[in-house]
Amino acid sequence: MPRCPECDEKISANDTECPSCGEPLDVRRSTGSSVWLIVVIVAGVGGLAMLGIIAVLIALLLPAVQQAREAARRTQCKNNLKQIGLAMHNYESTYRLFPAAHLNDDEGQPRISWRVSILPFLDEAPRFNRYNSDEPWDGPQNAQLLNPLPQTYACPSNPAPAVNSCYAAMTGSDSIMGSGECVSISDVKDGLSSTLMIVEACKLNIVWMQPKDIDAATFTRVGDPNGISSFHVGGVNILMADGSVRFMSAATAPQVVQGMISHSGGEPPVMDY
Repeated sequence: MPRCPECDEKISANDTECPSCGEPLDVRRSTGSSVWLIVVIVAGVGGLAMLGIIAVLIALLLPAVQQAREAARRTQCKNNLKQIGLAMHNYESTYRLFPAAHLNDDEGQPRISWRVSILPFLDEAPRFNRYNSDEPWDGPQNAQLLNPLPQTYACPSNPAPAVNSCYAAMTGSDSIMGSGECVSISDVKDGLSSTLMIVEACKLNIVWMQPKDIDAATFTRVGDPNGISSFHVGGVNILMADGSVRFMSAATAPQVVQGMISHSGGEPPVMDY
């Protein structure tokens, strides 16, 4: 049953005025119905149009939002490497040597990773002091230090960091962080700004205390999941021996990277990669 548009009381289809409030109904009913119909139509069309506009805006903005988020994550990753570089140089200032990729025990087995060695220079001295160098890195005492992962070792683009680090050294006989041996600044004949120190290796799934890195002899290309790799689009962040952080394209020629790994090979500096 229809209702009076003025008082909302019930009326009949034949009423010319509202029996409750006395207001005439013919004009109100015709104009009011038309107005409400227009409002409903406009509202309906406007709502659909708005939904369409919102859908288009989302389609246009979503890639931009995702790109902005990835840019922020890549920036945080660079900041992590800068902190690592600063820790490396503070370590060198203290011991007159850069840390080795890993230190070996008396039997020649890898025992202490560089990621553990520089903990005191990353405001992680309490964790370093609890590390037991007399047992394996994953021994019963040391295993208690795995979690939580030091945030400096976690690239925010890594979808599942858990206790895995995204940063690894390049090891080899002529690398700046050769396994089991330490290098001084004076040993770096190719120049600190031309020598590679730490790279992203997110897809290797290296537990952060694990004395595991990338053997330069096995390097194939940037983007190889078994070597230099990341979850960034187009390449990886790298730390040079002078503490600077750069973005290396996935298209970088392997021989260029090999030249950067060597700290005294006499290769000419690479300005663009």
